[in-house]
This record gives sequence, C-alpha cells and structure tokens, in this order.
Amino acid sequence: MSENNRPPRITLADVAQLAGVGSATVDRVINERGNVSDEVRQQVLQAARSLGLRRMLPVSHHRMVRINVILARPELPLIRRMGVEFRRLSDRMDHSVAIHRTTLENEAPATIARALLCSPCDAAIVYAQDHPQIHAAIAELAARGKPVVTMISDLPGSARLAYAGTDHAKAGRSAGYFLSRMTTPGPVVVLCNHLGFQSHAERVRGLTAYLVAHAAEFPIVEIVEGGDDMVRSEARLKDALRRHPEAVAIYNVGAANRGVVGAIRAGIALRPPVFIGHELTAFTYQSLRDGLMTLTIDQSPELQAQFAIDVLLNHFAFAEATHIAPPYASTVPIVLYGPENLPDKAPD
Repeated sequence: MSENNRPPRITLADVAQLAGVGSATVDRVINERGNVSDEVRQQVLQAARSLGLRRMLPVSHHRMVRINVILARPELPLIRRMGVEFRRLSDRMDHSVAIHRTTLENEAPATIARALLCSPCDAAIVYAQDHPQIHAAIAELAARGKPVVTMISDLPGSARLAYAGTDHAKAGRSAGYFLSRMTTPGPVVVLCNHLGFQSHAERVRGLTAYLVAHAAEFPIVEIVEGGDDMVRSEARLKDALRRHPEAVAIYNVGAANRGVVGAIRAGIALRPPVFIGHELTAFTYQSLRDGLMTLTIDQSPELQAQFAIDVLLNHFAFAEATHIAPPYASTVPIVLYGPENLPDKAPD
C-alpha cells in the first residue's frame, strides 16, 4: 500500500475528541492505569472501537457484567425454548459475564415493569408488550446506564438499545402468500394473544396487507384474541368457526397451536382449513406430520438469544463481539417448515 493510500493513523487525541474527554483519560483507560469511572471507561472504549482502535484495547478491562433475561409465562413453548437457549449461552460465557434468568408467571405490564426496575443487573433482555409502563421502565433503566434489549417482540419508540428478533410483518405476508395458494378462495380466521404485542400486531398487519393487495378473495372475517391460552383459544376459535363454517384458513400468530388443532378436530368447519402457525415445537412437529397443520413459521430463538447477548457484549466493549456495531439491526431470519422439510428429530 502506498503512503497516499494508507489510512490515517488513529491517535489518542482522536479518541479523546470523540469520547469528549482528555487525552490523559484515554491513556489511563487504554493502558489500564485506573482512576476512571465505569461510565467514562465505556465512553472511551466505544470511541476507540468505532475509530478502529480495537487492536489497542486492553483484554482484561472488564468488570463482571450481569445480564438479566426476563421471561414471562414459561409454559409457552417459545419461552421455554428461549430459556434453554440462554442457559446454553450462559454455560459458554466467559467468567466475567453472568446471565441471570427471571421467570414470571404472567405477562402483565406492571409485572414486567417491576421486574425490570428491581433487577440489580447491569443490563436486561426482555419480551414484553408495547405498553406505557414498559416504555417508562426501559427509559428509567437507560437513564441509570443499564441498557435493555427487546426480543421476540419489539418496542418501537422506547429507549431500548436494540431489538433481537425477526421481521414480523414479513412473516405475516408470507402466511398470506402461502395460504392463498394452498386452498380455494374463502374466509380467513386469525387467532392471536392480543394486539398489544407488537409481534402479533405486525403479523396481522402483514397478512392483511398481502391479502388486500394480492388475494382479495381471501377476506379476514374475524380476529380472535385468546390470550395464548390453549383452552380459551380453542373455545373462542370454535365460536368463530360456528359463525364462519365456510372458513378455508386459520392463521395463528401466537402460541396457542394446541387450541387451533382442538378446534379443527371438532369438525365445525365445512372442511378442514389450512392451518398456518408459528414456532417449531414438539407439538407443531407432530401436527405437521399428522396433516393437521400446514405450515409453521419459526423465528430462530437460538439466533435471537445469541444476537441479544452479542449486542450487550459489544455495548460493554467485549472483544468477542466486535463483529457487530451500533446501530444494531437484527437480521434474525424466519424459517418455514412444512411436512416435507422437518428435521429428523422433533425439538425438545
């Protein structure tokens, strides 16, 4: 490389200017001389890394970083899978990173907000509905210097550091594309937890947008809110099918797949509807094999968990996570499974 093409040398003064501190402070951080607060150290390290000075950063500057993963309703298959993935990641973490898991029995905003605010950890990863109490809790943690990463369902407009998850509108559009090609025209019934969850609202929005634009002969005749409860969802879905026995498809954007199968088995619809749902679990695996489910859209929980942890490691300037940088854009893919491309073994 010629002198003219060589990139400019990064100096401590460059780092100091970007971090808004003095060169002496940068020197103390880079050379681990101490007498610098954690907040200032993170500012300096982030500035150094963004300027390409990663090779000069100390490898042992980290204090213990504690991450709290807040998961509500562990009886739901996706939440159970998330717990497993974070446990696996915890087993592989360096001793300077501790992943704690807080399990909540309900997903009420007040419950989750309280868990966020009471956590003694340095950062949090949370799945929650889009609600003012959740936004307020995240804003308070951000003000305390405790970053929050949302997963599974995003909280747009909140003070969260990043979102780790899939594009739910694209998942809904994909459901619309496939169901409109898998059956003859007719009514569509949608089942969800409730539309306060951004993920569920976006999936419904994506489905609706696709059908309106490309398959108007498949009108959505009812959106059933079942709270992701198997019994309630089955009962309400049966009532919907009694009102619309000619329904040709059911799209479940939430977790109550057992409720959908129960309603289909009741034989209320004039013919078995196409059933598209979410997540590859032991139950959906068998339902696909049995022909009761047509397609499931999996949101790669192992990749969501890894991305959420990588974001926080990057934020706290761990060298292991220099492959990503802010602004953190989640690229977790959705994976579509039908009866013919299932793994050899059902998920645990």
